[in-house]
Amino acid sequence: MGNFLQPEFILFALTLIGVALSHNNTLRVALAGLTLIVAYKFFFTNFDFVAHLGHEWELLINLFALLLGFSLLARHFEETKLPLILPHYLPNDWKGGFVLLGLVFILSSFLDNIAAAMIGGAVAHTVFRKKVHVGYIAAIVAASNGGGSGSVLGDTTTTMIWIAGISPTKVLYAYIGAVASFFFYAIIASLQQHKYHPIMKDSKKEVKIDWIRVMIVIAVLLGAVVTNIAFDFPAVGMWLVILAGSFFRKTDLFRETDWKEARNAIPGAIFLLSLVISASMMPVESLPAASWPTTFGLGFVSAVFDNIPLTKLALEQGGYDWGVLAYAVGFGGSMVWFGSSAGVAITSIYPEAKSVWGWVKNGWHIIVAYIIGMAAILLLNGWNP
Repeated sequence: MGNFLQPEFILFALTLIGVALSHNNTLRVALAGLTLIVAYKFFFTNFDFVAHLGHEWELLINLFALLLGFSLLARHFEETKLPLILPHYLPNDWKGGFVLLGLVFILSSFLDNIAAAMIGGAVAHTVFRKKVHVGYIAAIVAASNGGGSGSVLGDTTTTMIWIAGISPTKVLYAYIGAVASFFFYAIIASLQQHKYHPIMKDSKKEVKIDWIRVMIVIAVLLGAVVTNIAFDFPAVGMWLVILAGSFFRKTDLFRETDWKEARNAIPGAIFLLSLVISASMMPVESLPAASWPTTFGLGFVSAVFDNIPLTKLALEQGGYDWGVLAYAVGFGGSMVWFGSSAGVAITSIYPEAKSVWGWVKNGWHIIVAYIIGMAAILLLNGWNP
């Protein structure tokens, strides 16, 4: 077992506690924590921060560009008008909420968990007439995280694993745990929501789908795949296609209303990058050895220790079963609102969800579902580091 009483870990833990307690100042707390960690490393160790950034710059630029790109991609997907036809096909009772969570799960497998959570949150905002239960908000985040846990396109953490040179097939079986957990929390959260405020579907049936924009969404995802394989830099392909798409449809780069959406994503991206940089400076050799019990525990840690920097630490250490890790840190981050980028993003729609106690109290089913999913993946697939 590692020594977590080292100053770096203590400062990082204090930063995370500050994020949990200060809902309205998370970015300032994260930046302050990063500053303190850098100051300690500079004055009391031989750590070279500039050289460290030189080693990490590719990952950091990729993450920042991908986080902004996915926010624009979500806007593109919204304007395809596909989300408008979803409410028409939802059942009228609690099963409507269940189906919506299932759609979020599926979308997240190829559209990134942030985009899927934001789309799901927007649809829920409409069909539940702005009255969405915190337990259901937590379930939307869980569905987006679980749906992306087995896909390198579906979650920032799995994208990081992919960027690190690990085959996409190594994380695919994370879906064993994700699917098993889904049926537990999705049913309970849908019942919670139905009791709180039942679904109110839009009666509009005729919606004209913008198929050009659908093709742009697909092309953006393919561009990320191609440039990741060719150059280990998926953000390049994503942004090239976004720019090229402007010749066919006005994009976020050329409209003030959409630029506002991009600007809104910047603080969240900086917040996450601050935690990633802080995590990258932790003494990795002090972490517990990679094993399935350690990975199981990391799922709970990821609820407060954002899953992006946690994945960064795991990649630095090595020796993990990447499918089990992807499920653990991906889905585990759903247990607290700031445990994942999807949780951070959705609170921009539902600021009332920025409460650790409220999230855990109403979203208790996420914790139980995590345990169920972990048991399923270990029983059916085992631990294969």
